Amino acid sequence: MNTTDATDAPRYAPEWLELREGADATARATALLDPLHQWLAGQKRGAGVLVVRDLGCGTGSMGRWLAPRLPGPQHWILHDRDPELLDLAAAQTPRTTADGNRVTVTTERGDVAHLTTDLLASASLVTASALLDVLTRDEVEALARACAGAGCPALLALSVVGHVELTPAEPLDAQIADAFNEHQRREGLLGPDAVTFAAEAFVRQGATVRMHASPWRLGADESLLTAQWLRGWVGAACEERPSLAPRAQAYLRRRLAACAAGELQVVVHHSDLLALPRPRPCPVDEAGSVSGVWRGASQGGGGSRRGASATDDNAARCRASAREPGKIGRTGPGGGIS
Repeated sequence: MNTTDATDAPRYAPEWLELREGADATARATALLDPLHQWLAGQKRGAGVLVVRDLGCGTGSMGRWLAPRLPGPQHWILHDRDPELLDLAAAQTPRTTADGNRVTVTTERGDVAHLTTDLLASASLVTASALLDVLTRDEVEALARACAGAGCPALLALSVVGHVELTPAEPLDAQIADAFNEHQRREGLLGPDAVTFAAEAFVRQGATVRMHASPWRLGADESLLTAQWLRGWVGAACEERPSLAPRAQAYLRRRLAACAAGELQVVVHHSDLLALPRPRPCPVDEAGSVSGVWRGASQGGGGSRRGASATDDNAARCRASAREPGKIGRTGPGGGIS
């Protein structure tokens, strides 16, 4: 999903999203699914249907990956600004879960900057892939507030963290990486700082946050994706730092030749984030009996935004670095990061 007007021209090619889907699926942090399942199981939904709002859905890769991994009947609401991507996503969303329950789908064109608590009120889960790094600080704060206000969890996958490993290494690797990371911070975007900022924003809203590394590991079998990623990675770096261009051209030729020969391995580090809202007490009537329960919501994936390059890890623009699971801090009342 993007943060510009929904009438803007599409920015992300379906071909790029299709090319990266396999690497995305392999990288996604399955370790976050158990705590998500446990949280959702504790939220009794009167209708029994899990309502998932997938933000910046792209071609719907999050739904294809996650719907079969969630139990029970589901209703997915797919958000993007690009009507063509919405049509593709809706057509390709699974219609049944692994346990045979029904999955229904609707689409909504919209802007993540306009996300509100009211919009998430009926959701059980909010999801997104490669979205955080193409948002600003204000947009991430608004997302965290909306999820907290609705009492809804968020599963935010595949945010780049600014760390890339190429084997064999070359001296120019670090300069290209630094210039690319600065490019991703243009126009006030969070870029590789996004997942850490988002974790802190959700903690400030009282959520418990879990983070897990979700790196792309690209080898000979992913040479087409690696080559496309390389072109965009180097191109963005040169756009940010034109002085690199003379050396970068020869660098890119060497890297593409090694890729074509099956001799290049690349690790693009990402991080997945699960934010679980602070538990809320069930309303109690005057007689002391429970009269209702609170719902939760989660977040969705693969969005589009202004000016993406082929390296972008969302609907084309993602940046993340690996963060290993484990306790890393606690900074807010009732919330923490693990």
